[in-house]
Amino acid sequence: MTDPSEQQRRYREFLDLMPLTLALAGLPPSEPGKYFTEEQVESRLFTMRYAWRHARQLARECIQK
Repeated sequence: MTDPSEQQRRYREFLDLMPLTLALAGLPPSEPGKYFTEEQVESRLFTMRYAWRHARQLARECIQK
């Protein structure tokens, strides 16, 4: 089980990087009243995970230099 303080730190990191992640992903919002299909959601999840990895990597590189 993860230490609560470590879990809180990781959650804070996630929230801090969310704006950069969303910008990198470049995904448009859904149209009002329309919902994404299951396949569209899965595709968007893949894109978000990829963008998250790169946002996290960029932040770490910037901090180290």
